[in-house]
Amino acid sequence: MRRLSGRVRPYAWGSRTVLARLQGRPVPSEGPEAELWLGAHPGAPATVDGASLADLIAAEPERLLGGEVAGRFGPRLPYLLKVLAAAAPLSLQAHPDAERARERFAAGHPSYVDAYHKPEMLVAVSQFEALCGFRDPAASAAALSTLDLPALGPVLSALGRGDLRAAVAGLVALPAAVVTEAAAAPDAPALVRRLAAAYPGDPGVLVALLLNQLTLAPGEAIWMPAGNLHAYLEGAGVEIMAASDNVLRGGLTPKHVDVAELLQVLRFEVLADPVVRAEPVAPGIVTWPAPVAEFALHRVRPADAGGALTLPVRGPRTVLCLAGDLAVDDGAGAVELAGGEAAFAADGQATLAFEGAGEAYVASVPT
Repeated sequence: MRRLSGRVRPYAWGSRTVLARLQGRPVPSEGPEAELWLGAHPGAPATVDGASLADLIAAEPERLLGGEVAGRFGPRLPYLLKVLAAAAPLSLQAHPDAERARERFAAGHPSYVDAYHKPEMLVAVSQFEALCGFRDPAASAAALSTLDLPALGPVLSALGRGDLRAAVAGLVALPAAVVTEAAAAPDAPALVRRLAAAYPGDPGVLVALLLNQLTLAPGEAIWMPAGNLHAYLEGAGVEIMAASDNVLRGGLTPKHVDVAELLQVLRFEVLADPVVRAEPVAPGIVTWPAPVAEFALHRVRPADAGGALTLPVRGPRTVLCLAGDLAVDDGAGAVELAGGEAAFAADGQATLAFEGAGEAYVASVPT
């Protein structure tokens, strides 16, 4: 095991308390801190003894990743582990599938920063509010009807016939004045008022009413495959994804918005139950199943297994200690971790041994 130092991304919607408290730094932080990246993505690679993890893997892919993982994914870590801390709503977005990412990146499309897809899962570590996946069009129509705006007539007609594509296209094309009028309506839903306060006049304020509004309890997760429209509202979570930064935004952000491309990648289907619940693996170990080749995520609590446990995962592994203290050994040497600290294990022995009273999240590649 080798200690891993992550990179904090200071996006405007970030918390000034969550990551600072996690890492034992002064609270509040000087500015917003939105994400802690613990991977090898070139946008913000973590470091091992001051050296970029991305560079180390590129130099010795078979030793660090193992022959199987390097053969499947090339000389790159296929997953990215993050801690996300949202203090304000962030962008309405979706991610492309693998084929479209390759094609669009190769063609130089400005909304694509790499050639990879970005399926992702977020596990709440505090109460976490999010929008995830389309809900029943009838429920969306009922919410929009409370605004009593003639401009929404075509959208309501589209929802009445179950045409989510037309409904989204109609809403994103609305002028800012209509969104402002909607937010000021006497019976405007609380979500509309909340989002309009952060993003006045943004059509995404009304698109949000088409989505499932969730409040996750700690330990609950949401799975976001390609084409799933979603937005985070507030809370902290551990996020695991394929190592990509391809994000197609449709609103609720000062960043680049590409509605035309977003409409091409969205899956216009109802997501009845967006919540993924933890499944026990062994005493002290749970996982959240996701149908993806790039990553698996486990949570370990050695105290629940008498103070020590062994997790059977091989290949490149990233361990984040979220709370308490624990020791983790990959067979090549143990590392002691406190809350907010992380470590990286290269391919080798097919288990990780944990001791202590802490809680850790372990990212790996399914085998």
